[in-house]
Amino acid sequence: MKIQPFHLAIPVNNLELCRTFYRDVLQCKEGRSSESWVDFNFFGHQLVIHQKDGMYNEEAVTNPVDGHDVPVPHFGVVLTWNDWQDLSQRLIKEKTQFVIAPTIRFQGKIGEQATMFFTDPENNALEFKAFKDMNQLFAK
Repeated sequence: MKIQPFHLAIPVNNLELCRTFYRDVLQCKEGRSSESWVDFNFFGHQLVIHQKDGMYNEEAVTNPVDGHDVPVPHFGVVLTWNDWQDLSQRLIKEKTQFVIAPTIRFQGKIGEQATMFFTDPENNALEFKAFKDMNQLFAK
């Protein structure tokens, strides 16, 4: 089955601050935009940030997973192993504040994966992960 790009639209209070984050920090190519929204090529998927005042959520909600408090909700992408390594090293070099620093989760178990969590300027949690063996993505 061919994987189709997903579309995700999220609310932000400060459109320009988030535009800068997704464009400059994550290096997502900007697409169409208006005064109230911006499209991005989010690693081959369509992410849209929409100006929506009063949507900022300061309260963190987490779920325990493999010894870490994983922020919920969150979104992100599964990268190739090398792309994940490159991104994690670049973010470390840029002194990104991680919610969960780059790590290997479920080490030696089914579903072993590299993962990292951080937030955008509006406190939207993002997870980037990678599998050395992509067959582990949906393994039980």
